Amino acid sequence: MSTATAPVALDVAQTSRVPFGRLVRVELRKLFDTRAGRWLLISIALVTLIVLAIQLAVVVGQNVDAKYTDFMQGANAPMAILLPVLGIMSVTSEWSQRTGMVTFTLEPSRLRVMAAKFASVILVSLGALVVGLLLGALANVLYGAFTGDTLVWGSFGKIVVTYFTAWVLGMATGFAFGAVFLNSAAGIVLYFVYSFVLPTIFGIGAALMDWFHSLQPWIDFNFSQQPLLDASIHGAKEWGQLMTSGLIWLVLPLLFGLWRIQRAEVK
Repeated sequence: MSTATAPVALDVAQTSRVPFGRLVRVELRKLFDTRAGRWLLISIALVTLIVLAIQLAVVVGQNVDAKYTDFMQGANAPMAILLPVLGIMSVTSEWSQRTGMVTFTLEPSRLRVMAAKFASVILVSLGALVVGLLLGALANVLYGAFTGDTLVWGSFGKIVVTYFTAWVLGMATGFAFGAVFLNSAAGIVLYFVYSFVLPTIFGIGAALMDWFHSLQPWIDFNFSQQPLLDASIHGAKEWGQLMTSGLIWLVLPLLFGLWRIQRAEVK
């Protein structure tokens, strides 16, 4: 005579959430471990080095006075273009590489995953800042060695705050574009349209129409960030223009993208 065994119920209830710090570490690994992300990070550093080398050769060859902030502006050119691409790819990887099913199964809260992704790109911006500061300092030291001129460093604290803020804004804008389109190619192409085509159109409109000249700083996020890079943003008007244009091109797209991610089908 056999004794019937009572069925064992499987408890699938989630007893504890994945720690947010672990999510951030995982998203950082995704940025570095994938071939596209790894080579993009390497390319950012190499292109920045090449740009600064060319800038150094020009200022030394033509006997042009230069200072640390000039070399940081040179480092900003590739950083401002390529860092937002990394922000786009950090979001779209779940759909383009079809890892979303695994990611959102292990962590059902999509907003927590997006928050971890955003934190990871902020950390990458901090790392990029360190690389940019070191390469800019190296270029400035070499400039002094080649020319014999006195080195001019400027306000280091202001430089750090200025470029970290600018690069975080760039990464965040790329992140927002990625969240809106959930496709790497579409996000990158339209981000470049936003970065290079729209400012040209806005500039032409400002040159031809006086009323649009006054309106441009309030709707052109790229234009309103320029005083930040020039360290000439002081009054409430400049900050208001930065926040208003940022609301249009960063906050609203990001909110729409997060809304779309909450409802997007994962395959």
